[in-house]
Amino acid sequence: MPSLILGSRSLAAWSGRTLVIGVTGSDPVTAVASTELPKTTAKHLDQVLPVLEVGTKVGATATLPAVPGLKADKVVLVGLGDTTTDEGGYPTDALRRAAGAAVRAAGKGSVAISLPHTDDSDLAAIAEGAVSGDYTFTAHKSAPGETQDREITVFSSLGRESAPKDVLDTAATVARNVAWARDLVNTAPNLLYPQSFTEQVQEVAKASSGKLTVKVLDDKALVEGGFGGIVGVGQGSSRPPRIVTLSYAPRSKKVPHVALVGKGITFDTGGVCIKPSAGMTTMKSDMAGAAAVAATVVAAAELELPVAVTGYLCLAENMPGGNAQRPGDVVTMRNGTTVEIIDTDAEGRMVLADGMALAAESDPDQILDVATLTGACVVALGPKIFGVMGNDDELREAITEAADRADEESWPLPLPADLRSGLDSAVADIAHKGDRWGGALTAGLFLQEFAKDADGESIPWAHLDIAGPSFNEGGPWGHIPKGGTGVAVGTLLEHLANLV
Repeated sequence: MPSLILGSRSLAAWSGRTLVIGVTGSDPVTAVASTELPKTTAKHLDQVLPVLEVGTKVGATATLPAVPGLKADKVVLVGLGDTTTDEGGYPTDALRRAAGAAVRAAGKGSVAISLPHTDDSDLAAIAEGAVSGDYTFTAHKSAPGETQDREITVFSSLGRESAPKDVLDTAATVARNVAWARDLVNTAPNLLYPQSFTEQVQEVAKASSGKLTVKVLDDKALVEGGFGGIVGVGQGSSRPPRIVTLSYAPRSKKVPHVALVGKGITFDTGGVCIKPSAGMTTMKSDMAGAAAVAATVVAAAELELPVAVTGYLCLAENMPGGNAQRPGDVVTMRNGTTVEIIDTDAEGRMVLADGMALAAESDPDQILDVATLTGACVVALGPKIFGVMGNDDELREAITEAADRADEESWPLPLPADLRSGLDSAVADIAHKGDRWGGALTAGLFLQEFAKDADGESIPWAHLDIAGPSFNEGGPWGHIPKGGTGVAVGTLLEHLANLV
């Protein structure tokens, strides 16, 4: 994990490996930085940029060695695009992506970043993007090579009254926990399973500077507690399920309480309704929702956000063992609802529903669930956008607005009442899956049944279906690496920070 340092010297005096400067425009292409460039540097860039035909598309990079007026070994020029804000700056998503792409292009060694910014949000985006672009996962390599624990210096144009050092400290906390979520998603499924996931959470919580409490319901406690959904999903595996409760509460008791529920299927074969082999290649990532929830709660505690947060990590492995669940089985959930199993490959909603029922017992002000839930959502929105559903329009809108601030793409989806009849069952209170049409929406309608208190009254609830953007199967782009992305951590933190 790199360290973030606020630049205190001039660009000309910085003597590290790589200096990052932005470029924009088309005729001519112009170099832009957070502080004024040395005159000899600016003159040199004005001469070479037209000749090199440097691209200014967001995240495009070009490398120049030994630039006059600078002590840095080389300069990475990164495109910021041509879109500007009303304040004359650049959108935070462009700054975030550019910083990430530039750090990746810089290679090894120390990096300094000088990108234009107008406020704290811009600076945070640059810092978080830079650390995000530096991310690599080498835990399973026999020879991981040099670690990436390097210094990233960020030059800021903001005055002391804006406390840029505090902005960087916050960015480092967010980025560190996003990296942990990515690590969890990228870990091989023979090494990350319900118990080992549980142990990781316990270790991180113990080492954290935040005041965190961890409680664990093991397989025996889940049976005794009537958690038929998660018990049924996990009964085909030799590695039994767990529900881990990770909690943070500030000193003040008069604060909102938000329950976060994360789907944590550590590997999904589909159960007896087994997936084709190609459909299993990324199924170690089916616990990305639980990873995002765990990382969010730890970050919220370390940032001392003025909100109480309880995370429910619903951890199970969906395997086709001799005791595996069958289509046609009927199980009783934590809240007493009976559910007819239609397709054992639609297991995520079952573990989430038990987690939501448990969360509802603590009388939270809001319940948010995060899950790699449906391929239907990926079909609808593509691989980079997550869907947001809910029983409360204001909460759903608040989540999409938080996603915008975090530069995570989302889109609101409806929960049409006329699709609810597709979940009717002749043998149980509800079937857990409808027909193929509107699959992401009927999954949401099922979960909505469990966002209720003991009297049957609805609790404000939103559902984040992150099946698309949770795992990047292609090459890295902008600040997003290949593999686990840590999506939703930024959105959840933005939402929590703005509740008060």
